[in-house]
Amino acid sequence: MRAAAYSKRVTGQHTPRSLIVTFYGAYGRGDGHPGGHPDDRPPGPVPVAALIRLLGAVGVDAPSVRSAVSRLKRRGLLVADRTRAGAAGYALSPDARQLLEDGDRRIYGRPGADGGTGGWLLAVFSVPEHERHKRHLLRSRLARLGFGTAAPGVWVAPDHLYEETRHTLARLELSSYVDLFRGGHAGFEPTARAVRRWWDLEHLAKLHRAFLDAHEPVLARWSDGGAPDPEDAYRDYVLALDSWRSLPYADPGLPAALLPADWPGVRAAEVFAALHDRLRDAGAAYVRDVVAA
Repeated sequence: MRAAAYSKRVTGQHTPRSLIVTFYGAYGRGDGHPGGHPDDRPPGPVPVAALIRLLGAVGVDAPSVRSAVSRLKRRGLLVADRTRAGAAGYALSPDARQLLEDGDRRIYGRPGADGGTGGWLLAVFSVPEHERHKRHLLRSRLARLGFGTAAPGVWVAPDHLYEETRHTLARLELSSYVDLFRGGHAGFEPTARAVRRWWDLEHLAKLHRAFLDAHEPVLARWSDGGAPDPEDAYRDYVLALDSWRSLPYADPGLPAALLPADWPGVRAAEVFAALHDRLRDAGAAYVRDVVAA
């Protein structure tokens, strides 16, 4: 379940490629972004010089920016273009925009926090042996969506992931291998105990605590009520978002009634939401200044 990748990001080991994706997700989409404003959008593609300066503010040097951009171009997530002034720049591809929009619901909302037990979504798949590469892709994609493993070939997730799961599997042309079922858990084992088999709750709690260790002090520093400095707000917000955005996939919003009473995910979500409200717009002012320059 890509546990190592989640752990590195929430504990502060940010990669250049991840930070570039986070930057474009936060500030490269205009007023379609949650909490955004019409004047947030850079004027066309982000110039290379501005991108290097903006990533430099979060600790990425110029060669690393160029190398990461090249990899993202090869993956079809960034496209080269010219700004209106003729400078070389990079913009999100349509596929990348769709991926970011798909992630907004997870990153900026916390389903399952209402305390209800909700329902469950089961994904049962069978892939022919001669297409085993699709079996690996299917397993990895379900894991990235936040599914737990109930049995070999049977994956389970909270029911609120239904639409996202259908959309993702159809987009990857994997839907013909999967049957989806919706319903309740009617087994002999208490559901709360079964959830501990389906997901590694101890590891998920550790990821939430790592996020709190890294970013709760940042929130305390910004809680004095003064006007945020744009560059400082931009830096702290991008680093917090880069740490946070994997967590809602590792922890897919499991019902609060089935989690331990001291579950740290509740506080982690509160801290990220507070940092978003406090810093996101101030950081947008810094981005506009850098791009305009």
